[in-house]
Amino acid sequence: MKFNYKITRHLKIAYDKEISLYKEFLGNKDYANAWHHLERSHIIGQSYPIEHTYSHWLMLKFGLKQRNSKEVFGQIIRLFVGGWKSFIDHVPLGNTGGANVPPLKRMNIPKDINKLFQTK
Repeated sequence: MKFNYKITRHLKIAYDKEISLYKEFLGNKDYANAWHHLERSHIIGQSYPIEHTYSHWLMLKFGLKQRNSKEVFGQIIRLFVGGWKSFIDHVPLGNTGGANVPPLKRMNIPKDINKLFQTK
C-alpha cells in the first residue's frame, strides 16, 4: 500500500498558486472565480493529507460566508474523511471537492493539471 504524506515540490507550487488566486478573487468579492480556483486547489492537493484537508477547510469557510448550508454540511463530512483517504492514496482523482458533487466520484482532470501530474 502506498502512503502519501508530502506533496511534491512542483505540485506544491501549483497548489499554492491556486490558493493565492482563490484568496485574491475572494478579496475582490468575485466568488465564482474564487470557488473555481479553490476547486483546482482541491484537484491538485487531494492526494496529500495536509493540502486536501486545507482545501476542504477553505471550502467550509466559503460555505459559511455564502450561508450555504448544503456546502457547510458537505464540507464537515469531507473534513472528517478526506485527509486519511489521501494518506492511504484512495481518492477519486479529478473530484473538485464541493458538496455539489458526490465525494467518491472520479471526474475529468483539467488538461493543465493533468500535465502537472505527468511531470516528475
